[in-house]
Amino acid sequence: MLDTAPLLLPGDFPAIHRVRPTTLQVNLGYRCNQSCRHCHVGAGPGRKETMSRQTAEEVIGALGRGGFERLDLTGGAPELNPNFRRLVAAAVELGLEVVDRCNLTVLLEAGQENLASFLADWGVHLVSSLPCYLEENVDRQRGKGVFRKSIEALRRLNEMGYGHEGSGLELDLVFNPAGAELPAPQAELERAYRERLLQEWDIRFNHLLTLANMPIRRFGSTLLSRGEFHDYLARLKAAHFDQNLDQVMCRSLVSVDWRGWLYDCDFNQMLALPLRLGKKGRLHVRDLVPQRLDGNPIQVGDHCYGCTAGQGSSCGGALR
Repeated sequence: MLDTAPLLLPGDFPAIHRVRPTTLQVNLGYRCNQSCRHCHVGAGPGRKETMSRQTAEEVIGALGRGGFERLDLTGGAPELNPNFRRLVAAAVELGLEVVDRCNLTVLLEAGQENLASFLADWGVHLVSSLPCYLEENVDRQRGKGVFRKSIEALRRLNEMGYGHEGSGLELDLVFNPAGAELPAPQAELERAYRERLLQEWDIRFNHLLTLANMPIRRFGSTLLSRGEFHDYLARLKAAHFDQNLDQVMCRSLVSVDWRGWLYDCDFNQMLALPLRLGKKGRLHVRDLVPQRLDGNPIQVGDHCYGCTAGQGSSCGGALR
């Protein structure tokens, strides 16, 4: 895999600072049952990195010290980590919202037969990848047969109450462009998704979130191999809006990797760009006190333009 970090760091992205963090985003490891072309993690079935029980307990300890409102679980496929359900239950019992960044097809994996009911029972907010409503586009981006499996998983979630108004079970879908372009307007795409999925598959969901592809790890390597990296980065920079700087996800989020080390966001994690607090060295989740990070400068590079280009992009979708 070609490394894009030397082409992105240090970069000329504007300086930004954190406000008091309310979301702890935890990457449980890079193992996944899919190997998507746009993946900024480079996740796949062959990856061995996975969070230990000890580190998971240290995450729970950090949540118990207060200050956070939300636990955001990601990967890889976070559900494949044996500590996933322990983390969900502990966070809910602490009164936090839990977000699961689910690739949908993991619900059909062996050993995950009761995963959908577990998620519903604990009221987990699902943010689920479905990069298009057309079968051929999804399979081209994520692998043959992924679209049909995703539809089956969505039907299972709808049966549990997910995506239905008034159920309290939130199901958001995520769109990523197929290649080196910015997402179309989020509201416009959401209307198209809602119409096509309902008419053709009787699928319901709450919101569509549009995310720009990050020029790092697998997607960045693909751009380099095709000779498209510099053009894509120039496109991101040309579409930058200063108005998006106040709303980027990293300002109110702390990212934790599978070993427990802290980062400003999951993208920085993939670039080995750790969170820094003053003159201290690397920080670990066991030492995390969110209030101490208020006003702390965020590590940035040229990849950050992926979050501020056009309508903006974040873990919560478009910013404007």
